[in-house]
Amino acid sequence: MSTELQSDALATVVQKYWGYDQFRPLQRQAMQSVLEGRDSVVVLPTGGGKSLCFQAPAMCTDGLAIVVSPLISLMKDQIDALTTCGVPAACINSSNSLQERLRVKDEIDAGRLKLLYVAPERLMMDRTLDYLKGVDVSFFAIDEAHCISEWGHNFRPEYRTLSILKSAFPDVALHAYTATATPPVRDDIISQLGLTDPEVLVGSFDRPNLFYKVDRRHDRLNQIDEVLQKHKDESGIIYCISRKNVDEISTALNARGYRTLPYHAGMTDVQRKRHQNAYMKEDVDVIVATVAFGMGIDKSNVRFVIHAGMPKSLEAYQQESGRAGRDGLDATCYLFYSGGDFSLWKKMLEQDLTGDAYDAAIRSLSAMYDFCTSIVCRHRSLVGYFGQTLDASSCKACDVCLGDLDLVDDALVISQKILSCVVRLNQRFGADYTAQVLAGSNDQRILSAGHDQLSTWGLLKSEGKQNVRDWIEQLVAQGYLEKVGEYNILNVSDEGRNLLRGEAAPRLLMPRKKKKSERTQKRVTAGQENDYDHPLFDALKGLRRTIAQRLNVPAYIVFGDAALRDMARKRPSSLSAFREVKGVGEKKAQDFADEFIAFIVKHCKKQGLTMDV
Repeated sequence: MSTELQSDALATVVQKYWGYDQFRPLQRQAMQSVLEGRDSVVVLPTGGGKSLCFQAPAMCTDGLAIVVSPLISLMKDQIDALTTCGVPAACINSSNSLQERLRVKDEIDAGRLKLLYVAPERLMMDRTLDYLKGVDVSFFAIDEAHCISEWGHNFRPEYRTLSILKSAFPDVALHAYTATATPPVRDDIISQLGLTDPEVLVGSFDRPNLFYKVDRRHDRLNQIDEVLQKHKDESGIIYCISRKNVDEISTALNARGYRTLPYHAGMTDVQRKRHQNAYMKEDVDVIVATVAFGMGIDKSNVRFVIHAGMPKSLEAYQQESGRAGRDGLDATCYLFYSGGDFSLWKKMLEQDLTGDAYDAAIRSLSAMYDFCTSIVCRHRSLVGYFGQTLDASSCKACDVCLGDLDLVDDALVISQKILSCVVRLNQRFGADYTAQVLAGSNDQRILSAGHDQLSTWGLLKSEGKQNVRDWIEQLVAQGYLEKVGEYNILNVSDEGRNLLRGEAAPRLLMPRKKKKSERTQKRVTAGQENDYDHPLFDALKGLRRTIAQRLNVPAYIVFGDAALRDMARKRPSSLSAFREVKGVGEKKAQDFADEFIAFIVKHCKKQGLTMDV
């Protein structure tokens, strides 16, 4: 539960500049670590408000806070958002002209700047470090800190150089922030940065406002089309594994009348920047991209994310799907996968990695595939991967818990056949070999071992090896089978022995989902979904877009969807009432109140609606 803000400096700053009257979980503790000058590692899910954990304290402390950020586009978005709120912030990167860099230096020298965003490469330049040693640096904030760890999913070698900050600035605290970090990654971050007795704050990895839906890919374009039909005029991201897929899907969707743009590393910097800006300013609804797009993208009103192919790890999936619903409102995450995705990623990993790094990547890839084929609650699976538990018996926010999966009718019989095969193989083989036996393979290993003579050889031949392989993983996920030892040998668990006796009720996913009407309904979170004037909200989005274009900033920077919904809920007709809208700080009230109030009053009078609800 969020903690009510107390009347202190942090509360005053958060209300004044950001218009919030509550902290999100762990935000106050994270901010307190900054104010106390204690090193920290903060892991909050995307949308958990980790940026505010260092932005707000910077306004409560003397000196200049240095924020290490990996991407120019992220820096620009953050600076635009901060300055719109009235926070004095700037960035230094390769896109700055000499005149712009000199202006920033003058602001720093005059003590007027509170936050400076900089890439790790520029920060580590001798002249940058020498200059900052003469500046009153309040603290360092390392954003996207998982990039420093080779065990992380997005390792960036340039982040390793940040290890010298502790020796260069021994009296300045370091704070690391990330949305995805397993315990080994957190330990590696602490070690690499040389943090001293850091406060380690790890929020829940669960994103209850996200609905997860996973389906086998069988007709990619039409499956995507069905999703877009449900999300007309809403902002979304479609992730693809390859650049070729990006171009093909974007072109095909545009031919069907959708507004999309492609984004991948094969495009020029100018093209990528132009397409990203068009998406951020809502000139188009959907960006179709490889993972080259999105790290740190600070767009709050993404209502859906589609993975047109399986990501390479659950860390990547958590971060990419987490770009939906950053404003706390409901959003949906769709994942369309196939067995070929696993093989494609494996081939790519073989080209890029060796040794322990390759083995770790394959384990991550396998965990991702297990997630896709599992029939265990998606929310529970995700938080479990990151070492946490989900207590609720049903998340009410995934295809599994809402019964939107097609399950085989004779799951017990099929499961008994699989477990019987494991027993007849003397529990000495892994999942792949077991699936081959059940599928009736004539592989030389099977013939040499005489396993083609087993009563279970070919018992599921009509189902095919891949389907049997998927079912084995589903039985592992449900606890009927266990993987043991270095080579993941299959063993039948105690619960599995109950299954063999017919005393269990396993569930197995059908190889391909039947064509059916959609059973899942969009979940409503805390009454926030339908208690506002929808036509007014849509009209306010148009006004927001007009103002954003005038200011040349992304639309969500003017106001997020949550603020617009609150306006459509409260329908303020005065400045005092407008200030009560969530997300309206002093600067935004000063800049936008007159225009929004006039628009709301005109709409309400025309529609005969009560104002100041």
